[in-house]
Amino acid sequence: MPELATIRSALLSVSDKTGLIPFAKALARHGVELISTGGTASALTQAGLLVTPIDKVTGFPEMLDGRVKTLHPMVHGGLLGVRDNPAHVSAMQKHGIRPIDLVCVNLYPFEQTIAIPGCTFEHAIENIDIGGPSMLRSAAKNFEHVAVVTAPEQYEKVMEELEANGGKTSRRLRAELARAAFALTCRYDGAIAAYLDPTPSSRFPAILQPTFVRAEELRQGENPHQGGALYRSMSRPQAGTSIAHAEQLHGKELSYNNLNDAQAALSLALAIRRAVPDRIGAGIIKHTNPCGAAAADSALEAINGALAGDSLAAYGGILALSATMDSDAAARITEDKSIFLEVIVAPRFSADALELLRRRWANVRLLASGMPQDLIEEPPIEMRTIPGGLLAQTPDVLLASTFTHKAGPVPTAAQLKVAAFLEPVCRSLFSNAVCLGGEGSDGSLRLFGAGAGQMDRVTSSRLAVEKAGERAGNSVCFSDAFFPFSDGPALLAEAGVSVIVHPGGSKRDQDTFDLCNQRGISCLTTGIRHFRH
Repeated sequence: MPELATIRSALLSVSDKTGLIPFAKALARHGVELISTGGTASALTQAGLLVTPIDKVTGFPEMLDGRVKTLHPMVHGGLLGVRDNPAHVSAMQKHGIRPIDLVCVNLYPFEQTIAIPGCTFEHAIENIDIGGPSMLRSAAKNFEHVAVVTAPEQYEKVMEELEANGGKTSRRLRAELARAAFALTCRYDGAIAAYLDPTPSSRFPAILQPTFVRAEELRQGENPHQGGALYRSMSRPQAGTSIAHAEQLHGKELSYNNLNDAQAALSLALAIRRAVPDRIGAGIIKHTNPCGAAAADSALEAINGALAGDSLAAYGGILALSATMDSDAAARITEDKSIFLEVIVAPRFSADALELLRRRWANVRLLASGMPQDLIEEPPIEMRTIPGGLLAQTPDVLLASTFTHKAGPVPTAAQLKVAAFLEPVCRSLFSNAVCLGGEGSDGSLRLFGAGAGQMDRVTSSRLAVEKAGERAGNSVCFSDAFFPFSDGPALLAEAGVSVIVHPGGSKRDQDTFDLCNQRGISCLTTGIRHFRH
């Protein structure tokens, strides 16, 4: 097999014409014959390039509204023929098939087409590319002799090799391009299969074929002895809500834990914004659990409230905001020398804020997530791998629209607002989860303390009270699941909690209701469990 393969002829047929003309001119400078179709041929001709129309190669006109133009032995024989196989060479010569040494094709924009509001089924079907994937697969299969180019981002690399090797491509590059081509056709067919799924009412497709592209290898995995990598989805599900697509503005390389915690922090900040729409959400995450959270009128007040939650745990944590990081908020973080953060996430950073943060820390990672277009924090389906398989579920984005009063005094409007704020915070904690919160002196809504990831709810309650300290008095408690016994609520009552919110549904709910009536505690139920494992 040849290490270097000469490019003598190239077939160009692209929907995205970005960078096409410079690429075609580079090919022409090396004496490459340019073969082309339809609109691509017109664009090349208008640029002054000599083009061989595809029908001159096939001896057959383009027909059926362009559905048939490259599906021909003269094309696929030229792509699939093995150049150093005597039988192949003889057959090609006998039938007048000329080798095609490079194919440059990007496919009809099917995914972009179906994403357009009002796209009809008929229009979607016409944007299913047939000839393009066929040529890509033929060329990629024969990568020992043929180069296959699928995206404008690859043009520069191909041109550099042609220049360095006198019009030839290396086997290493051809193999790399072939892998990209097969990945593209796999994703493309998967998108079509999903669109044509006969059970659109189901939340889970019959065939789940997610496609991710490796964005970078990470500094380390969950622990230093583990490797890690970041993969990005080929289709960004929700603009502005994904750490995988965030822009890093400053700081050293990200690790697996940095990214995992940063997404948890961003999801929390956006969930708080959803629960309390008139406030800015802030969250501080440690090991994917919130140790500080707040909702306030300004970024500065939100950060103050989040830092006040558990300042000990916040050291070395990840901070996220649901609004722009401005200079006042940045000054609060940078002027207090006791604060140390690994990652700071915000939709945007003002120029002054960036300057302050960069000057304070050389290594802090600053991630701009972009402004969210909506309040959906998670992709449509969550996935978790297990040995030999994969678990999929719809994300837990449901928040209680109302709280049902079950015992004790009728809660105040202020207490109900705290309860609404605490629900997404509690939902973000590992189960069993119990959290306490209330209003700060500035009117912000704050997390006071939390117990998470415990094997029993009594321990979670005790930890939440310990973390809250004196603030437990008159606080609101939110539990991610019901209390199976009244021992947890009794511990909360001793600490002075004034409101307990939980899903309800235990056989012994009445024991908790009776306790709350005896202690003068408001007890509310939501009917929604928020386990997180």
